[in-house]
Amino acid sequence: MAEPQKKTTFPVKPKLKPKSRTPKQTPESKYWSSFKTQQIPKLISVPSLTFSPTSPHSFAAAHSASISIFSSETLSPSSTVSSFKDSVTSASFRNDGRLIAAADISGLIQVIDVKSRSSLRRLRSHTRPVRYVQYPVLDKLHLISGGDDALVKYWDVAEEKSILQLQGHKDYVRCGDSSPVNAEMFVTGSYDHTVKLWDIRVRDSKHAMQVNHGSPVEDVIFLPGGGMIATAGGDSVKFWDLIGGGKLLYSMESHNKTVTSICVGQIGKESKEESWNQYRVLSVGLDGYLKVFDYTEMKVTHSTRFPAPLLSVAFSPDCSTRVIGTSNGVIYAGKRKEKEKEKNVESESSLFWRIRPVENTQRQVLTPSHFRYFYRGQGEKPSEGDYLVMKPKKFKLAEHDKLLNKFRHGEALVSVLESKNPGNVLAVMEELVARKKLLRCVSDLDVEKLELLMTFLHKYCTMPRYSSLLMGLTKKVLEMRADDIRGSEALRSHIRNLKRSVEEEIRVQQSMQEIQGVISPLLKVAGRR
Repeated sequence: MAEPQKKTTFPVKPKLKPKSRTPKQTPESKYWSSFKTQQIPKLISVPSLTFSPTSPHSFAAAHSASISIFSSETLSPSSTVSSFKDSVTSASFRNDGRLIAAADISGLIQVIDVKSRSSLRRLRSHTRPVRYVQYPVLDKLHLISGGDDALVKYWDVAEEKSILQLQGHKDYVRCGDSSPVNAEMFVTGSYDHTVKLWDIRVRDSKHAMQVNHGSPVEDVIFLPGGGMIATAGGDSVKFWDLIGGGKLLYSMESHNKTVTSICVGQIGKESKEESWNQYRVLSVGLDGYLKVFDYTEMKVTHSTRFPAPLLSVAFSPDCSTRVIGTSNGVIYAGKRKEKEKEKNVESESSLFWRIRPVENTQRQVLTPSHFRYFYRGQGEKPSEGDYLVMKPKKFKLAEHDKLLNKFRHGEALVSVLESKNPGNVLAVMEELVARKKLLRCVSDLDVEKLELLMTFLHKYCTMPRYSSLLMGLTKKVLEMRADDIRGSEALRSHIRNLKRSVEEEIRVQQSMQEIQGVISPLLKVAGRR
């Protein structure tokens, strides 16, 4: 019988699924794509966009000769300010959101009340168009501005005057930003390719630091923390370390045309936990692209194309709205989509608020109304590379010094005589001798003040360290005021006391000479041995 044949089997490769041609979206890219874009048309070129720092974070758009304020919730215009006679170039909210400062190409800066839309202050000092105006983040009383006259000005808004004029740029000043941690420091960018760091405490109005971007600077911003800045110009965005002395950290060159504006945006709750509470830099350019850059990993994490050249970009502080201004007058406003899960979480958190307040982990900015504001930074020590700014110490002047500064010589002499401090009296007398006013002051003294002088001369004229000046002064007083001395019993008493003191001093000097005569031969004999 034939044996049954064995069946042989061979392994077969499983069929692989075809790879998708479109790259898989990262969680962060999904987050930025979740902003549903709406168009706000019927405007003219939008060179500036800014959000109010206070809730509900409405935003202002500068277009033509007016400023329109939009609601960030409905994206509809709530009011329009049309008090300008020329095109508006820049706008900035005050940190309480009540006022907005705006500049136009005529060189005029206006401070406007947001509610009443009335102009409260009109600041005019620039001779050319103003391209940059801003309220410092931590200051309500001052403004910073820069224009085509290559000047940077620091304004006192209440007085309507420029209290500091900073010269250093050699071309148009186009942009700037204030420090988020120090109200006295800010940066400005110019078409001379430089970005300068200014400190209003530095004397002679000189810049504290300077970096060269390599091309005309269109925008500059401080990054959160205040230790780094980002500059935009040409087709690149560069990141600089201010604490490290202005060191270039990275240059992002992903745009094809000029980068016109940059801003800081914060990652919202839609992305993973690792990215939560991190910041990104948003840049727009004439190529129509919006780029999102992670400056901790030094890479572009998202890119979006728009059908027009982009001029400005802004991101709301609550991470819910993103607005982009274009050259054709359209604003692309993006609202983040809210999923049902997120709404449920918000409703649950609102119930949780009734039981216990949620802890705010975000660091609060100290204001002058809080006592800790005046103690900040006192325990910190400067590191090796820090730039130290020393404030001049204020010396409290004595009354006679103040009178000398006002050239009231007679009153200064009387004041120092009443203090009864011989060192100060001699110092004032020597100053009056240098000014050739001592004898004039002595001749103008009345009898009561002359008694003060005679009392001082009687007490200190025989002291060796004071006698070189006071003995000659005593002789001049006796010659000049002889008639007054004869007519006053008190002055004659002082003269008698002075005479006794001088006679006693003469006797002491004679005794010292006799002792010296005895000792000197003994010293000679001792020296020979």
